Amino acid sequence: MYLCAIMSEVKVEIENGNSYSIDQLTENSADLNGVAVNRDQIEVKSGKFHIIRNKQSYSVEVVGVDQLKKIIELKVNNNIYTAKVEDRFDLLLQQLGLDNLTSNVVKELKAPMPGLVLKIEVEVGQSVKEGETLVVLEAMKMENVLKSPSDVIVKSIAVKEGNAVEKNQVLIEFES
Repeated sequence: MYLCAIMSEVKVEIENGNSYSIDQLTENSADLNGVAVNRDQIEVKSGKFHIIRNKQSYSVEVVGVDQLKKIIELKVNNNIYTAKVEDRFDLLLQQLGLDNLTSNVVKELKAPMPGLVLKIEVEVGQSVKEGETLVVLEAMKMENVLKSPSDVIVKSIAVKEGNAVEKNQVLIEFES
């Protein structure tokens, strides 16, 4: 796959705050923020490219791609760059106010099984990032770590350490 195929008609936001609008014209040319840009590129092997632009050589490797979050991680001349890539459909959905219909809104954490609350890792009012540990629940002599399914703020905690809980019992409520 060519790097240009990844970046056809897109808006790219780099982690350093720079934002670029890229419209792929041909395999070796694009419109970058309204300016025509030409380059020579070759795919050395899958996910690795050699690009020459303005008499400068660039080694580009696709390090990682998160298709769900539309994030691509590139290594350019041994420097890692993380970019959020939005295509024309994402931009259209933003303009129509429909860009967050698939966001995961979680109102509460429920016990996935009966068990004993061993540890509560959060407190009321705490801001928690996706994947952070919320509660450790013991069930069938095993410790089960319950993690946050999305970025949330803890509204209330309905249990205490040492409490026995039933399946689907609310453990923690989140602000919406």
